[in-house]
Amino acid sequence: MGLISLDGVRDKNVMQLKKLNTALFPVRYNDKYYADALSSGEFTKLAYYSDICVGSIACRLEKKEGGAIRVYIMTLGVLAPYRGLGIGTKLLTHVLDLSAKQNISEIYLHVQTNNDDAIGFYKKFGFEITDTIQNYYTNITPPDCYVLSKVIAQVHPKK
Repeated sequence: MGLISLDGVRDKNVMQLKKLNTALFPVRYNDKYYADALSSGEFTKLAYYSDICVGSIACRLEKKEGGAIRVYIMTLGVLAPYRGLGIGTKLLTHVLDLSAKQNISEIYLHVQTNNDDAIGFYKKFGFEITDTIQNYYTNITPPDCYVLSKVIAQVHPKK
Protein backbone atom coordinates (compact mmCIF):
# COMPACT_ATOMS: atom_id res chain seq x y z
CA MET A 1 0.00 0.00 0.00
CA GLY A 2 2.87 2.40 0.68
CA LEU A 3 3.67 2.81 -2.99
CA ILE A 4 0.89 5.27 -3.79
CA SER A 5 1.73 8.96 -3.92
CA LEU A 6 -0.24 12.00 -5.04
CA ASP A 7 1.08 15.01 -6.90
CA GLY A 8 -0.49 18.28 -7.93
CA VAL A 9 -1.28 19.09 -11.54
CA ARG A 10 0.64 22.02 -12.99
CA ASP A 11 1.38 23.32 -16.47
CA LYS A 12 4.46 21.14 -16.69
CA ASN A 13 2.66 17.85 -16.03
CA VAL A 14 -0.84 18.54 -17.32
CA MET A 15 0.01 16.29 -20.30
CA GLN A 16 -0.04 13.36 -17.86
CA LEU A 17 -3.65 14.17 -17.07
CA LYS A 18 -4.46 14.41 -20.79
CA LYS A 19 -2.85 11.02 -21.48
CA LEU A 20 -4.71 9.38 -18.60
CA ASN A 21 -8.05 10.83 -19.71
CA THR A 22 -7.51 9.53 -23.25
CA ALA A 23 -6.86 6.05 -21.87
CA LEU A 24 -9.64 6.10 -19.28
CA PHE A 25 -12.68 7.89 -20.65
CA PRO A 26 -14.84 7.76 -23.79
CA VAL A 27 -15.17 11.55 -23.65
CA ARG A 28 -12.72 14.09 -25.05
CA TYR A 29 -12.19 16.97 -22.67
CA ASN A 30 -11.86 20.55 -23.86
CA ASP A 31 -9.54 23.35 -22.79
CA LYS A 32 -12.02 24.60 -20.20
CA TYR A 33 -11.82 21.25 -18.41
CA TYR A 34 -8.04 21.58 -18.09
CA ALA A 35 -8.26 25.25 -17.08
CA ASP A 36 -10.78 24.35 -14.35
CA ALA A 37 -8.62 21.44 -13.20
CA LEU A 38 -5.53 23.63 -12.94
CA SER A 39 -7.37 26.42 -11.14
CA SER A 40 -8.81 24.04 -8.52
CA GLY A 41 -5.33 23.77 -7.00
CA GLU A 42 -5.08 20.96 -4.45
CA PHE A 43 -8.42 19.51 -5.57
CA THR A 44 -6.87 18.05 -8.72
CA LYS A 45 -4.27 15.33 -8.23
CA LEU A 46 -2.31 12.74 -10.16
CA ALA A 47 -1.76 9.38 -8.49
CA TYR A 48 1.49 7.49 -8.87
CA TYR A 49 2.07 3.84 -8.11
CA SER A 50 5.76 3.05 -7.83
CA ASP A 51 6.49 6.26 -9.76
CA ILE A 52 4.14 5.38 -12.63
CA CYS A 53 1.26 7.80 -13.24
CA VAL A 54 -1.80 5.55 -13.01
CA GLY A 55 -4.75 7.68 -11.93
CA SER A 56 -6.17 11.12 -11.32
CA ILE A 57 -8.95 13.14 -9.83
CA ALA A 58 -9.87 16.45 -11.45
CA CYS A 59 -12.26 18.88 -9.80
CA ARG A 60 -13.90 22.19 -10.48
CA LEU A 61 -14.74 24.59 -7.68
CA GLU A 62 -18.14 26.24 -8.00
CA LYS A 63 -19.42 29.22 -6.01
CA LYS A 64 -23.02 28.95 -4.91
CA GLU A 65 -25.29 31.80 -3.84
CA GLY A 66 -24.41 33.00 -0.38
CA GLY A 67 -20.72 32.34 -0.93
CA ALA A 68 -20.74 28.58 -0.30
CA ILE A 69 -18.37 26.61 -2.48
CA ARG A 70 -19.12 23.19 -3.82
CA VAL A 71 -16.79 20.79 -5.53
CA TYR A 72 -17.67 19.12 -8.80
CA ILE A 73 -15.63 15.99 -9.50
CA MET A 74 -15.13 16.20 -13.26
CA THR A 75 -13.19 12.95 -13.50
CA LEU A 76 -11.78 10.26 -11.23
CA GLY A 77 -10.08 7.32 -12.83
CA VAL A 78 -7.42 4.68 -12.36
CA LEU A 79 -5.88 2.58 -15.14
CA ALA A 80 -7.37 -0.93 -15.18
CA PRO A 81 -4.26 -2.93 -14.09
CA TYR A 82 -3.95 -0.72 -11.00
CA ARG A 83 -7.55 -0.89 -9.80
CA GLY A 84 -8.30 -2.48 -6.45
CA LEU A 85 -5.08 -1.20 -4.87
CA GLY A 86 -6.67 1.69 -3.02
CA ILE A 87 -5.64 4.38 -5.50
CA GLY A 88 -9.13 5.64 -6.29
CA THR A 89 -9.88 5.58 -2.57
CA LYS A 90 -6.78 7.63 -1.83
CA LEU A 91 -7.70 10.21 -4.50
CA LEU A 92 -11.31 10.57 -3.35
CA THR A 93 -10.38 10.61 0.35
CA HIS A 94 -7.89 13.40 -0.36
CA VAL A 95 -10.65 15.56 -1.86
CA LEU A 96 -13.14 14.70 0.89
CA ASP A 97 -10.64 15.60 3.63
CA LEU A 98 -9.65 18.81 1.86
CA SER A 99 -13.31 19.78 1.46
CA ALA A 100 -14.06 19.25 5.13
CA LYS A 101 -11.14 21.50 6.08
CA GLN A 102 -11.98 24.22 3.58
CA ASN A 103 -15.58 24.88 4.46
CA ILE A 104 -17.02 23.21 1.39
CA SER A 105 -20.67 22.29 1.70
CA GLU A 106 -21.13 19.71 -0.99
CA ILE A 107 -19.38 17.47 -3.50
CA TYR A 108 -21.15 16.13 -6.54
CA LEU A 109 -20.48 14.33 -9.81
CA HIS A 110 -22.14 12.67 -12.78
CA VAL A 111 -21.96 8.92 -13.45
CA GLN A 112 -23.27 7.05 -16.47
CA THR A 113 -26.38 5.12 -15.36
CA ASN A 114 -24.90 1.72 -16.28
CA ASN A 115 -21.60 2.26 -14.44
CA ASP A 116 -22.37 0.04 -11.46
CA ASP A 117 -18.74 -0.11 -10.33
CA ALA A 118 -18.48 3.66 -10.04
CA ILE A 119 -21.89 4.00 -8.38
CA GLY A 120 -20.96 1.34 -5.81
CA PHE A 121 -17.59 3.00 -5.22
CA TYR A 122 -19.09 6.41 -4.46
CA LYS A 123 -21.87 4.96 -2.30
CA LYS A 124 -19.20 3.44 -0.03
CA PHE A 125 -18.11 7.01 0.72
CA GLY A 126 -21.61 8.23 1.51
CA PHE A 127 -22.59 9.66 -1.87
CA GLU A 128 -26.26 9.30 -2.79
CA ILE A 129 -28.04 9.42 -6.12
CA THR A 130 -29.91 12.72 -6.03
CA ASP A 131 -31.01 13.11 -9.64
CA THR A 132 -31.11 11.47 -13.06
CA ILE A 133 -30.37 13.49 -16.19
CA GLN A 134 -31.61 12.10 -19.50
CA ASN A 135 -29.33 12.43 -22.53
CA TYR A 136 -26.49 14.01 -20.58
CA TYR A 137 -23.81 12.38 -22.71
CA THR A 138 -23.49 12.60 -26.44
CA ASN A 139 -22.04 9.74 -28.47
CA ILE A 140 -22.03 7.16 -25.67
CA THR A 141 -24.70 4.65 -24.67
CA PRO A 142 -26.57 4.89 -22.40
CA PRO A 143 -26.60 8.69 -22.67
CA ASP A 144 -28.19 9.15 -19.24
CA CYS A 145 -26.41 9.93 -16.00
CA TYR A 146 -27.03 9.97 -12.29
CA VAL A 147 -26.03 12.90 -10.15
CA LEU A 148 -24.31 11.65 -7.02
CA SER A 149 -23.97 14.10 -4.14
CA LYS A 150 -22.47 14.16 -0.69
CA VAL A 151 -23.00 16.85 1.92
CA ILE A 152 -19.75 17.54 3.75
CA ALA A 153 -19.67 17.80 7.53
CA GLN A 154 -17.51 20.78 8.40
CA VAL A 155 -14.41 20.46 10.49
CA HIS A 156 -14.37 23.40 12.89
CA PRO A 157 -10.91 24.07 14.24
CA LYS A 158 -10.72 24.14 18.03
CA LYS A 159 -10.52 27.64 19.49
